[in-house]
Amino acid sequence: MLKPLALLLTAVAAMVVAGAAPAQTAWPAAKPITLIVPFGAGGSVDVTARLVAQKLGERLKQSVVVENVAGAGGAIGVAKAVAAAPDGYTLVMGADSPVAIARLINPAAVRYDALKDLAPVGLVNTAPMVLVARPGLPANNLAEVLKLARAQPGKLSYATSGVGTVLQLAMETVKDQAKVYITHVPYRGGAQIATDVIGNQVDLAMLISISATPHILNKKMKGIAVTSGKRLPTLPGVPALAESPEFKGFDFVSWTGLFAPAQTPAAVIERLNHELNEVLKSDEVHAKMLEQGALSGSGSAAELGRFVQREQARYARIVQAANIKE
Repeated sequence: MLKPLALLLTAVAAMVVAGAAPAQTAWPAAKPITLIVPFGAGGSVDVTARLVAQKLGERLKQSVVVENVAGAGGAIGVAKAVAAAPDGYTLVMGADSPVAIARLINPAAVRYDALKDLAPVGLVNTAPMVLVARPGLPANNLAEVLKLARAQPGKLSYATSGVGTVLQLAMETVKDQAKVYITHVPYRGGAQIATDVIGNQVDLAMLISISATPHILNKKMKGIAVTSGKRLPTLPGVPALAESPEFKGFDFVSWTGLFAPAQTPAAVIERLNHELNEVLKSDEVHAKMLEQGALSGSGSAAELGRFVQREQARYARIVQAANIKE
């Protein structure tokens, strides 16, 4: 009887070990986490992603590796995340344009539906935009810019980093509310826009606050207005659009959120959301976000999902009204 008993005990021990194996490799212990950034290195989304990745990795006790997958205004990187296994080991730092705008502009090319194909994790940050003017423009504030635009319909130009970006949608909203016509000049990136504004090659531009702030402070371009509901601490001399009677209540910001592929386990999303919120409320991360002209995000995964739904509905109205398409 001893031999059969020994065999039985060996079999039971094997089953126990087999049953324990998943616990030993439970998420996120199995391997490093990949955080896709759908833009090139060095941009504002990339800087934010690297800051969050480092701190998130420390809390999860697992490496979070940033992978830049640029192209098509961020759509290629988001599509790669959508196609990844929903196991918690692939995340994407999704910004407003590729997540909530791109499909509205070019549905034939953008096959994913972010509301269905991505699982929201948490809002990372929001950042206002700044309407700036070239140094030689004979207008120094919003009222003077609008007066000039009304006197010369279509003659003034404004630059953004591309068709269908949140920057264009913000400026088209300004144009609609002010009933002015200003010609859009799409660029491929913010660096060249700044160069051309400073060089008086384009009249106006809508820039993310982090890109505009140093040039305004150095008096290389004029700060006309910020798109948030109130002034930026870093640009106290630049009024908010909402301060003008015709833009009362105006509040339009760019945003970045953390997402995972749809069907990622709820327990993983919940853990990620908790750790992300802990990272974002730390003094160090909060201060670095402010340096970039951004405000740290917060809230549950469900709240980010509802936020994206509201923003996409808002974007859809603007895209239709302005007839924006590629």
